[in-house]
Formats: sequence, C-alpha cells, structure tokens
Amino acid sequence: MSIFNTLPPLFHSTDIEKIAFDHFGMNIKAVKLNSERDQNFHLSDTSGQEYVMKIFNEAEELQIVYMQNQVLYHVAETAPSIRVSSIVKTLNGSDILEYLYHGTVHLVRVLNYVPGQQLKDMDHNVLSMLRLGNFLGKLDHALLGFIHPAAKRRFPWDIRNIDFIETHYSNLWDQRKCHLIDHFLGQYKKNILPKETQLRKAVIHNDGNDHNILVSDNKNTIGIIDFGDMVHTYIVCEPAVCIAYMVLGKKDPFSIAAQLLKGYNQIFPLYRDELMSVIYLVCIRLCITVTMAAYRKNLFPDNTYISVSDDRAWDFLDYMQGQGLNDWAEKLLQYVDR
Repeated sequence: MSIFNTLPPLFHSTDIEKIAFDHFGMNIKAVKLNSERDQNFHLSDTSGQEYVMKIFNEAEELQIVYMQNQVLYHVAETAPSIRVSSIVKTLNGSDILEYLYHGTVHLVRVLNYVPGQQLKDMDHNVLSMLRLGNFLGKLDHALLGFIHPAAKRRFPWDIRNIDFIETHYSNLWDQRKCHLIDHFLGQYKKNILPKETQLRKAVIHNDGNDHNILVSDNKNTIGIIDFGDMVHTYIVCEPAVCIAYMVLGKKDPFSIAAQLLKGYNQIFPLYRDELMSVIYLVCIRLCITVTMAAYRKNLFPDNTYISVSDDRAWDFLDYMQGQGLNDWAEKLLQYVDR
C-alpha cells in the first residue's frame, strides 16, 4: 500500500467542521479544495480568519508529516521574506492530530492560510520568469541547512527515480506514447546517469508548480505552499521541475526556461554539468507526470485533478522529441552565462 494507490480520504465538510471545533477550538465553515492524494479544506471563521486543513492519505507515513512540519519552521526562521504556512496547534498543543474515522486513523493538520494569488490564476505573460527563478534560488538557499532522514526516500516524483516510469508506463496503452517515453529515458541514461556524481544533492521542495507558487499584486513571487513532495535529490531538479510546468502550453518555451534558469542561477549558482542537465530533467519530470496520470487514472477514474497537466505535457514531449536536447542544453548554458 502506498499513497499513490490508496484512495484519498473521503471526509465531508460537516466532519471537518466538527474536527475543527472539537480539537482546534475553531468555529468555522469548511469548503473542499482540489487535491491529488490527500484531502484539503479551506476553513474560514466569522472574523475573517482563514486556514487550510489537510487530511493525509491513510498510507502517508508519520515521519513524512513530521518532516513537512519541521521544514515550515525552518524556512520561516531562516528566510522570513519567503511566505510559508504556519502550523495551528491542537487544543492539547500538538502539531498533528491523529483522528479515528470509520475505523481508520488519519493524520490531520491545520495551517494558517497564506495570502497571495496562486500563479495558476495569473497571466504568465506579465510575470517575470527571472524573478520566479530568483525566488526558487532563495528558497533553496534556505533549505541548504535542512536535514531530515525522511527526505532520503524512494519517491516516484523524484526525477532520479526513473524506476517508477519504467515500471508503470505500460499503463499508457499507446505504442507511440510508449516510444516517446523510451526516447527520453534513453536520453537521460546517456546524458545524466554518467555524470550524476557531479550533480549536487540536498533537500528541495520539488513541486514548484503554478498551484503551489504564490504571487503578490505587483507580480512578485512571495510564497510557496505544499511541501508534500519534498525529497533529497539533485538540487538542480528545483528549477527543472518549475520549468516543466511553466513551459506547458507556451509558444516560446525556450525563452521561459532560459529566463527562469538564469534567475535561479543568479541567486544559487549552478555548476556547468548542472546547467547542462536541466532540459533532460525537465523532460523526465514530464514523463513522470504522464505516467503517474495514466497509472492513477486506472485506479481513480473520477479524480480529474490527477490529469490536470496531462495533455499539455504530451504536447511538450512531442515538441521536444523533434529538438536536439543537447542543443537546448548548450543554448541554455550560453543564455545563463551571458
């Protein structure tokens, strides 16, 4: 049993309101939010205070939740200019509530709501990719001092873990798409695996998508939410993951990738091998996206959030198959260095 093949929790808003009152002393109204493998609710009280309650997937490990809590404290202390959620303790002073529901113990956490627009709700054309890259560089500087044993996990959303793709991409049931995945796996094995010792590793957020990045009214990136995919992996995966989402559906993906990478490198300088690896990591991340979507759609066909990036990811992979990845890597290097 894993968080990826276990049904998400099925709490009702009335259940959440009772939990909030009984265990957090809150008299609130709960509204369900989109979620992939957990269950999230937006909470609001009559005074205008807002919170988010997460009911973790029953297969989630307690040490992973502890790690997520610890990183929130760490970032708030080491980089206070970066907005992250703060933890609301239970009435008995705990960060995590263990709640028995229909015979199953669920881990429950309440966070203060972080103000700001989600990047998905903004016109990306007016957002500076350079400043977005700067923000991710600042985040990774803050994370450099964070160490937790749970981060060194075998995790499907870790770009290093191509085993997940190789095991599950047969779920695509489409020979052309399988050949496309094979192409990028081959590129990764040829160009990244031989030099992986040159790619520095640390704990990263690992999910800088447009649902998790928060932007201010003046278009500055100010915060980040959802540390559920954090993992100890290649540092350069941080900008690569963000690029993988930012280029989807864009007419000039190279310009977006180049600006974001340049911005990251200005704050968190990368080695040449790391810069050269980015486009290969971007493509593998999108291979994980489409493989995970196919795998989980078979298990949970009613969860449309699973496929939120699926079609655009395939379009980008189709496009990149016709490009020379090494040419892209060289051009990215030149752009960042100029």
